Amino acid sequence: MSGEDAAGSGSGSGVSIPYDYSNNNKNERSANHNKPPMFNGDPETFSWWKTKMYSHIMGMDDELWDVLEEGVGDLKLDEEGAALDRKAHTAEQKKLYKKHHTIRGIPVAALPHKEYLKMSDKSTTKAMFTSLCSLCEGNKKVREAKATMLVHQYELFIMKEDENIETMYSRFQTLVSRLQILKKSYVASDHVNKILRNLPAKWRPKVTTIEEAKDLNTLSVKDLISSLKCHEIGLNEHEPVKKPKSFALKSRGKSTKALKALESEEESTSGDSDEDPEIVQKMAMLSNKLQYLAKKNKKFMSRGSSHKSSRKEEQKSCFNCKKTGHFIADCPDL
Repeated sequence: MSGEDAAGSGSGSGVSIPYDYSNNNKNERSANHNKPPMFNGDPETFSWWKTKMYSHIMGMDDELWDVLEEGVGDLKLDEEGAALDRKAHTAEQKKLYKKHHTIRGIPVAALPHKEYLKMSDKSTTKAMFTSLCSLCEGNKKVREAKATMLVHQYELFIMKEDENIETMYSRFQTLVSRLQILKKSYVASDHVNKILRNLPAKWRPKVTTIEEAKDLNTLSVKDLISSLKCHEIGLNEHEPVKKPKSFALKSRGKSTKALKALESEEESTSGDSDEDPEIVQKMAMLSNKLQYLAKKNKKFMSRGSSHKSSRKEEQKSCFNCKKTGHFIADCPDL
């Protein structure tokens, strides 16, 4: 009898069964798929989390979202969501009660403990979710105030001089998304006109070309941004490279030939370019300090020379009276 036959027959012989490791990956993927999106407690990301939660619940069972929005009807529940008369439920009530606990466990698993404590006294998922929306989004007046502020920011939106199209559009998209969350959305033509009207002056020729060649009512924001990016590449290629500037201190006294040559070179290279006011101020302060030290040194030198001349006067002696301080022509004894 061969070894394979022995392995396949007989109760005493062990049978080798290969283990399917792919089931581990399937189970892991299934667990990750059923895991609800976590909320970090930041009100700024609440709308994003709510969108993910909606997709997660609808992917499981659309009736669960109905329970979240509409509640559990006439079911009597305690503060922890447990039924007070579960055994008396009808078949429909038992089905609703089961769905209630299924949907209630999703936000409980997705919230941090400190956020859950703020709404742990709510018996239904609808009450929990309403309380969470009120905490993160505010009441009606708060939402209206936020919407008014965002509309004001939208009206004042402009592209900054040091921005590129990608950075500007990223800021614009964030602003539009926040407006949509608060039910203050605009149509695509509003966005197109808003972007074109608030580009810097160097974009004016391109704006005129787009306005003449395109119908702004049908032009999409995506096509507009693509056209502006292509034009931006050409602008960057022809933009002159700024060279670092050198500075020379101007002397009030006699200028050397090297200093004059440096000054003439500075005037020819920098020409009409604008200088940094802060650097100019620092250089002026340094120049004033050097001039002050030069004047102080000059006074010291003149004071020393006058002291030497006075000492020479004191060392004069008269040949007649042998006294110092005068010559024989000025001698009082003569």
